[in-house]
Amino acid sequence: MAEAGGIGPYDPDVNEIDGLMRQTRLRRFASRGRVRAEMSDPAPPALPPEPDTSTRALLRERDYLCFWGARFVGTLGVQIQAVALGWQVYAIARQTMSVGESAFMVSMIGLAQFVPLFLLTLLAGETADRRTRKHIAMITLGIDIVSVLILFFLAIKGIHALWPIFVVAVFFGASRAFMAPATGAMGPMLVPRPLLPRAIAWNALAWQAGSIVGPALGGLLLVHSAGLAFGGAAVLYVVGLLLLSAIRRPTKPEAQPGSRLELIKEGLAYVWNNKIVFGSISLDLFAVILGGATALLPVFARDVLHIGPGGFGLLRASPAIGATLVGLYLASQPIRRHAGRIMFAGVFVFGAATVVFGLSKLVWLSVASLAVLGGADMLSVYVRQTLVQIVTPDAMRGRVSAVSGVFISASNELGEVESGAVAWLLGPVGAAVFGGLGAMVVTGTWAWLFPALRKADRLE
Repeated sequence: MAEAGGIGPYDPDVNEIDGLMRQTRLRRFASRGRVRAEMSDPAPPALPPEPDTSTRALLRERDYLCFWGARFVGTLGVQIQAVALGWQVYAIARQTMSVGESAFMVSMIGLAQFVPLFLLTLLAGETADRRTRKHIAMITLGIDIVSVLILFFLAIKGIHALWPIFVVAVFFGASRAFMAPATGAMGPMLVPRPLLPRAIAWNALAWQAGSIVGPALGGLLLVHSAGLAFGGAAVLYVVGLLLLSAIRRPTKPEAQPGSRLELIKEGLAYVWNNKIVFGSISLDLFAVILGGATALLPVFARDVLHIGPGGFGLLRASPAIGATLVGLYLASQPIRRHAGRIMFAGVFVFGAATVVFGLSKLVWLSVASLAVLGGADMLSVYVRQTLVQIVTPDAMRGRVSAVSGVFISASNELGEVESGAVAWLLGPVGAAVFGGLGAMVVTGTWAWLFPALRKADRLE
C-alpha cells in the first residue's frame, strides 16, 4: 500500500528514472571494460576484401558478354570462310596445275591477306589509341560482310578464276589489320583489372570454340556448295555486328598528345625495349611460320589421307578441339607460377606434334597430333597474351596489340607461304616435318636469347 503523500513503488516515472540510471552505470562499466580490453589486446586492423575473380563475377559483366559473343560468331564466320576459300582455290587450281603448284596457290591466299595487314598495322594501332574502339570493330566487320558476299556471288555464278578471289583476300586482310588492335585493346576496358586473366582465357575459348565448330560446319556446307558456306559466314558477321552495337561502356581511350608519327614511334619503342613483350610475340612469329602445317590441310585431306571435304573439316577442327580442352582448364584454373617455362614448353610440344602429323598416314593419328598441336598452342598463346596485356598500359594497348597482331598474322600468313613453298620443293610431308623441327629449334634459341621471358613467373 502506498503511503499518504508519497509515491508508490510502481510509479512509472520513478521506474523509468531508475532504469535509465542503471543503464548509464552498465554502459559506464562496459565502456571501462572495453578500454581495458583494447589496451591489453588490441584488435588487428580490418583488411580490404579480396576482389571477386570467379567466373560468376565475369559473367555479370554485360558488355563483356556482348564482346565475347561477337568474338565467337566472328571467329565462326572467319573459319567457315577460310575452309571454303582454301578448298575452292585448291579445286580451281587442280584443274590446270599439279599438287605442289596447287598447294602453293592455296598458300598465296595467306600472302594476299598479309601484305595489306603488314602495311596498315601501325596506322591501325595508332587509330585504336585515338578513336572509339567499338566503332572501328564495327566498320571492319562491315567490310568483312561485303567481302564474303562477293565470294558468295563468285561461287554461285560458277566463276572459276583465281584473281578475283585474291582481290577479295586483300580487302579482308586490310579489315583484319584494323580489327585486331581495336578488339585486342577493347577487351580489357570491359572488365575490372582483377578479372583480366580470366577474361583472356575466355576470349581464347571464344576463338577456339569458333575454330572447332567453324571448320566442321564449313566442311558440311562445302558438301552442298561453296556458295552456301560463304552465305553462312555472312550471316554470322551480321550477328557479330549487332552484338558489338549492344556494348554500352565507353571504349574510346584517353587522348594522347603528339602527332600520329610520334605515337607510332612510341609504340614501336615500347615493344622493342620491353623484352618480355618482344620476346613472347617474336617467339610466336618464328615458331608458327615454321610450324604452319595447317596451311597444307587441303593437300593432306585430298592427296595424302584421301578423306575428302568432310575429312578436311575434321582436320581443320582438330587443333581447336585440343585448344578448347586446354582453354577450359585454364579458364577454371589460371596459371599462377612458372609462366615463362610453361610457354616455352607449349611451343616445343607444338613443333613435336607438327612432326608427328607430317609423318602420319593414319587418320586417327593425324587427328590426335593436330589436337595436341592445338592444345600446346593454346597454352603458349594464353601465357603470351596475359603477359602482354598485364604489362601494357591502356593508353598503349592499341599500338602494342597492332604490333602483336601483325606478328601473329605474319606467323599465320607467312607460315602458309613457307609451307606452300617448301611443299613445292619437298612435298607436303617433307614440309610439315621440316617446319615442326624448325619450331623446336626456335624454342631452344629463344629460351637462350630471352632469359627474362624464360624466368617470367607470376601471371598477376
